[in-house]
Amino acid sequence: MMRGTHLPWRGKTAASHSAGETSAAFYDMDGTLVRTNLVHSYLYLTRNEVTVSRSILKTLEGLAKLPAFLVADRFSRAFFNEMLYAGYEGMYEDRLLELAEEHFDEVLRPNIYPGIYELVENARKVGLRQVIVSGSLDVFVAPLARHLGMDDFVSNRLELKDGVATGKLVKPIVAGAVKARLIQEYAQAFDIDLLRSYAYSDSFSDYSMLAVVGRPAAVNPDSRLRRAAQELEWPVIDVR
Repeated sequence: MMRGTHLPWRGKTAASHSAGETSAAFYDMDGTLVRTNLVHSYLYLTRNEVTVSRSILKTLEGLAKLPAFLVADRFSRAFFNEMLYAGYEGMYEDRLLELAEEHFDEVLRPNIYPGIYELVENARKVGLRQVIVSGSLDVFVAPLARHLGMDDFVSNRLELKDGVATGKLVKPIVAGAVKARLIQEYAQAFDIDLLRSYAYSDSFSDYSMLAVVGRPAAVNPDSRLRRAAQELEWPVIDVR
């Protein structure tokens, strides 16, 4: 399975780093590359629990929490992440890895925005290092990153004890303003010039991620991000 880059950075390697400063394209995932979001992924897992009774129970729990998820997301993207991933408590790592490929085939791949392939290919042609920066879990991001030919990804990871999810995330939580900090640290580790780099997102919650690069773009933006993009004269791209 493709492995993403996580903190602490392990430094530059011959396989992942070429001599000299380069530039990159950083992509949010949910709502930017694909139509789906973190809740879709969670509900997919609950529908595919090992036993029917557990599947029904976890799905009902997830559906009952939807209003709370919406409120949490408006309050804090990091808090929303913690609240959502608490529902993963008790899931086995090997089962998550098994379902990750099925999740990609059944959920993610059919929901990749049509225009994304052209956007990614254009970035590849000009030699940009391409990185997904997502609040989704590494097991879900990896198949998409591989499919799109990304060079790397930075994502959330579940805390595991004896191969079982505790319901907690490994810090730092990849969400909101933390994404900008992680991009800065990634750039330092891999000699990336952020002023010549690109970032793409659909959500105002990723404003800081966009603002940290010299060439940001709003992709299928929500209303707040669209207004900000217009005020700052950032490109607005529709890949739907």
